[in-house]
Formats: sequence, C-alpha cells, structure tokens
Amino acid sequence: MALTDKDRRLVRVFSALVLGEFDEAKRVRRDAPAPEPDREWRETVRQVHLFAGFPRLVESLEAMAQAGGLGTSGPDEGDERGDGAALFDTIYGANAAPVRARLAELDATFAEWVADHAYARILTRPGLSAARRELLAVAALAALGQERQLASHTRGAVHCGAEREDALEVLDVIRDLVPVERMERAQLVVERFARVGE
Repeated sequence: MALTDKDRRLVRVFSALVLGEFDEAKRVRRDAPAPEPDREWRETVRQVHLFAGFPRLVESLEAMAQAGGLGTSGPDEGDERGDGAALFDTIYGANAAPVRARLAELDATFAEWVADHAYARILTRPGLSAARRELLAVAALAALGQERQLASHTRGAVHCGAEREDALEVLDVIRDLVPVERMERAQLVVERFARVGE
C-alpha cells in the first residue's frame, strides 16, 4: 500500500487528537496543502470517538474548526450502514468468532454496540479505506498503550491490505508523541503481528 504524505498527516492528526494534543493537531491541519482537508480528513476525525470517546471528539472538532475547519460535508456523508460483520471477519480472520464470543461474554450489550456502531456505522463508512482506518487504529492503540488491541488491529491492517512496513511507519509518524517505553512495547507488538498469516 505504501503510506503517502497525506496518510502520514492523517495518522499524525488522528493520534494527536486521540491523545488530546490539540496544538499539534492544529499545526498539522494548518500545514496541510490544498485540497485538504477533504472527506478522508473528516472521516479520520470522526473516528476519534472510537478510541477516545465523544467528549474528545467534540474537542477535536473544535480544534479543527479553530485551525481552519474540515471543509464542507457532502450530501453523501450522512449516516450510512455497511457490512460491519464482513469487515469484522476480515480484520480478525480466524479469531473473529472467538472475539465476538468473548465480547458477548464480557457484556452482551457492549458486543452489540461494537457490531452495530463501531463496525457497521463507522469503520465501513465510505471515504476512507478499511486499510487506512486500521492503520489509524494502530496509531491510536500504540499511542494509548493498548497492546492487546494493538496486536489485533495490526493484524487487521495487514488483512485489509496494508503492508507490514506501513504499520511500522505509522509508529515512526507518532514516535515523538508517545512516551519512549510505550513506543518500544508498541514496536515489538507491531513487528510481531504485522506478518501476513499470523
């Protein structure tokens, strides 16, 4: 897949927003070349709530507005539902059924939210590919120190078409935003789980 300069900007702004580093997010937004921001930017920012909650998304949208905005949403950017189950299966591969079962065992209502909201309403939305959404997940989970989910979504990024090198490069893009020890652990997780077929 190979990350583009725009992909690097999206990873950087997303991670900064998830972490609440709003000054850095604003800097990335202000430095973005035209025709950015665009639909991919809006989809990236909208995804913040999956990793940092709705309050952080509200603050993220405010920060982006202060830095020049995210452009105008098109009529095709409404609430759309995709095949969340198929995406879940792609991301988790052979582990999809056990992951679903474990989520339901932990909290059946939460398992429904994951399937209906995270996968069917957010991660399958048009405007940003599944591979790019998964690379954003890799960045956020590495930044937050969520190693178990980082392993799953690193594997998921590869299952969705990203290359091992893409997942490793995502870490380089955010390295200065994350404490050294956390980044070292994330690096080990990504190196291990970004191999195809694992």
